[in-house]
Amino acid sequence: MKTIMVNPKTVTRQWKLIDAEGKPLGRVATAAARLLMGKHKAIYSPNVDTGDYVVIINAEKVLTTGKKAEQKQYFHHTGHIGGERWITYSDLIAKHPTAPLSEAIWGMLPHTALGKKMLKKLKIYAGAEQPHAAQHLETVSIDF
Repeated sequence: MKTIMVNPKTVTRQWKLIDAEGKPLGRVATAAARLLMGKHKAIYSPNVDTGDYVVIINAEKVLTTGKKAEQKQYFHHTGHIGGERWITYSDLIAKHPTAPLSEAIWGMLPHTALGKKMLKKLKIYAGAEQPHAAQHLETVSIDF
């Protein structure tokens, strides 16, 4: 048998649609990360971007369990001395409805140049409207 070596030029990409309404944040993030990396394909290779494009709608209606809405905090640093900034999940989703989902998905991708390339194939929308109808999106169901 011959080993198939994946070439980035030969990878065919599809467009997948995930509806996040009423689904747990982590379940949506893992499904999206898996599709972005291409782990659902038989030709998956960790050194080649074999993943598909992923469109997520209704990101503002994603669920969290327990008291995460009040207790979960996101951190960033301004780069200046004493520049730590913390924001709670509920405040972040009110300010940027797509940010918690994109942060969760980025945490599941490789933190390399290849991971940044994978993240560019992710499109997240707060509501149900999305401009990618021409790409013939295939709906992905998330079971939990």
